[in-house]
Amino acid sequence: MSTHTVFNQAPPRVDVDEFGANVALVEAVQQQGAGWAAESLHGIGRRVGSADFQDDARRANRHEPVLHTHDRWGERWDEVEYDPAYHRVIGAAVADGAHTAAFAAPRPGASAARAATFMLYAQIEPGHACPVSMTHSAVPVIAQHPQLAAEWMPRLLSRDYDPALRPGKPGALFGMAMTEKQGGSDVRANTTSAVALGGGRYALTGHKWFCSAPMSDAFLVLAQAPGGLSCFLMPRLREDGTRNGLRFQRLKDKLGNRSNASSEVEYEQAEATLIGEEGRGVRTIIDMVTRTRLDSMLGSLAGMRQGVAEAAWHVRHRAAFGRTLIDQPAMTAVIADLQLEVEAGTAVAMRLARAYDDDASTQEVAFRRLATAVMKYWVCKRAPAHAAEALECLGGNGITTDWPLEMRYREQPVMAVWEGSGNVIALDVLRAIAREPESLAAFDAEVSTVRGADARFDVHLMHTRALIAELEDDPMPELAARRLVEALALTLSASQLLRTAPAEVAEGFIAARLGGVPGLFGALPRGVDIAAMAARA
Repeated sequence: MSTHTVFNQAPPRVDVDEFGANVALVEAVQQQGAGWAAESLHGIGRRVGSADFQDDARRANRHEPVLHTHDRWGERWDEVEYDPAYHRVIGAAVADGAHTAAFAAPRPGASAARAATFMLYAQIEPGHACPVSMTHSAVPVIAQHPQLAAEWMPRLLSRDYDPALRPGKPGALFGMAMTEKQGGSDVRANTTSAVALGGGRYALTGHKWFCSAPMSDAFLVLAQAPGGLSCFLMPRLREDGTRNGLRFQRLKDKLGNRSNASSEVEYEQAEATLIGEEGRGVRTIIDMVTRTRLDSMLGSLAGMRQGVAEAAWHVRHRAAFGRTLIDQPAMTAVIADLQLEVEAGTAVAMRLARAYDDDASTQEVAFRRLATAVMKYWVCKRAPAHAAEALECLGGNGITTDWPLEMRYREQPVMAVWEGSGNVIALDVLRAIAREPESLAAFDAEVSTVRGADARFDVHLMHTRALIAELEDDPMPELAARRLVEALALTLSASQLLRTAPAEVAEGFIAARLGGVPGLFGALPRGVDIAAMAARA
């Protein structure tokens, strides 16, 4: 029958170089001193853009992890079974250093190169990025403890991936467990107890409401020691090779991030080693939290890139009403607006990643303290609406599981919750401004370098400074927190684009965002070069 002939459908978007196709990322990598990694990143881009890798990403999300609490003889087993496709995905990411390459081979631009690698993998399959990110973020925490660093650092920096639980593995992945059912983000309400065994060893008993990536080789855990809330390293295997007292109760049935297991866990006299001092658990683990917040932003941004790339591909191959969709001005504006969000996020993300390199100055460290929280809030908040608009570009195809944007639509809200939901992050920004004024000074110095480049930016900068000044006399500054964080995010984004982006990108962002962010994508003011922006998508 003639109706069975397939035409006017977009061909599969496979076997592409996802790095080379992402013009904004290519430019930002070069600008942040990581041009030396370009050849490797092109190889990674081709790998994740291949039909085989995309098929593995689909399989990992359709064949979800299964918890086996006992073996067939009734012994506690506490193992999560993954589809082999998941292991292939995470194995490739580890082999390419998406976890700890910046620590293993530090040099200027190393953190930007690692961030780009992480984003390329997370763009296609986001679930595996959780343990990859936590392993990356655990390194500076473990480095505080020389004995543990000697034992674990070679394994953390290794590019070998072995999913089996066995002693002597050359590589290791880390998870973490901080939140409990009665506390959530209020980790000081935790009731898990830690009893000293001597020699820095403790026995932990309690329940964690969220234990991310339960098949990790070890975890960073918060528990109440005699001296207060403290940080511990808890391996899944004891020193004698027997299984530690971790009892996984169930896997969370989540909206998104479904290829990755998140669990509840009981600790039954589980052995762990204290990191830092008793009572200083939050202070000890804060560097891990900050870096996972950066990766939450990178993960959301990777999803935005996937959304606009798939949408742009579809509208370039689909015709309606006598014209290709991309040639319809209303659709061109939508793609251009979606790309504007990716442009700004990419430019700032790579700038922030560069600030995490080993050669970071005191001012760079202060800058990243505030800027990471600001941009984690903003990018992760913008991502769900971005995913919805990108999905809509595909029409009915977009809401089916045959296309990847249905998965992405479910995924994007996850990063807004992980490592601090909106109010937690906004309040953290207020806390940084009040308690660490050097972070605000460094932030202001960063954005002030482009004063005079655009009058509209200068007006916005003065408005942002006024909002900060109002905090001193505000009896309830929490009510203004979100408005302030939005202003800070737009200030940093515009300043970075003015500094590094092509003129049409900076002009488009300033025209479309600094006058007030519209609730919907595609509502661009006249004068924005939508054809140029859409071409960059």
